[in-house]
Amino acid sequence: MLNLNVFGIASSITNRCVKSLTCSGIYCIRNLSSHDNPLGIHSTDKRRATPLKEKGLPKKWPIPGVKQIILVASGKGGVGKSTTAVNLALGIAANNKALSVGLLDADIYGPSIPRMMNLSGQQPELTHKNLMKPVTNFGISCMSMGFLVDETSPIVWRGLMVMSAVEKLIRQVSWGPLDYLVVDMPPGTGDTQLSISQLIPVDGSVIVSTPQDIALMDARRGAEMFKKVNIPVLGLVQNMSVFNCPKCGHNTHIFGEDGVKNVADELGIDILVDIPLHLNIRQMSDDGTPIVVSDPESDQAKAYKDLAREVVKRLPEYTDPFPKR
Repeated sequence: MLNLNVFGIASSITNRCVKSLTCSGIYCIRNLSSHDNPLGIHSTDKRRATPLKEKGLPKKWPIPGVKQIILVASGKGGVGKSTTAVNLALGIAANNKALSVGLLDADIYGPSIPRMMNLSGQQPELTHKNLMKPVTNFGISCMSMGFLVDETSPIVWRGLMVMSAVEKLIRQVSWGPLDYLVVDMPPGTGDTQLSISQLIPVDGSVIVSTPQDIALMDARRGAEMFKKVNIPVLGLVQNMSVFNCPKCGHNTHIFGEDGVKNVADELGIDILVDIPLHLNIRQMSDDGTPIVVSDPESDQAKAYKDLAREVVKRLPEYTDPFPKR
């Protein structure tokens, strides 16, 4: 296997070329000490300059070997979306050991899956078909821009480059066979959300929000966005819903009480689960040992497993897009 090294860390390879994937085949990247363009994406793409009205929207094609795709999104950053995505993927696998689950980190600017899944510093290898192999831990197949650039380096790209990178992380990865692919979306309603909604058939989305009014404003926008692009919203996750003091046992609603419930009622969407604000959830995520695997019998882990059951239950029945004749 060819090791895909685009980190630019090893001094012995700083001044030589390595092979990296592009849509048209193999492309050489020079000056590996720079992380500016690890996927070989050209900043000026004449094909993408063609107006959408002339060339039409791209066709949605399934990801080979992937049965169902779940998006985990939030209108606002800092509400625990990535933590929810990680523990949702682990919860699905924990509830049914026979299922194969993948996790795609679609946050190009702020990838956090490598750290949360204890995969920092790992690099994907290439298959004989020049596809990247997902990096695996805790039985979950993972792919992230964080595997391709240094953890501390910012990615300063325009929208078209981000959209191209997202497409490569979807199409140039040997994902299958997977029963479920959980996609950790970036916050907001921008280029990445639009690209994914146009590129692949999505089976359902989950929106994460705290009960805080400011976060709920953006959660509404996220729900409306998915409706406009015809992606089913499976439900809302009320995260950090309550803090239980470990000393006195008193419950404090730091971000407000039942805010997500009110939004769910307005939009006609169900609340899938309440996730408490708990030190262990934060600490285990930072340590790369998510709560579902580090403390599977805890109330916090059980909440994520309940979320996984609700999500899987609400997904449409899988139908093979390429049935055998």
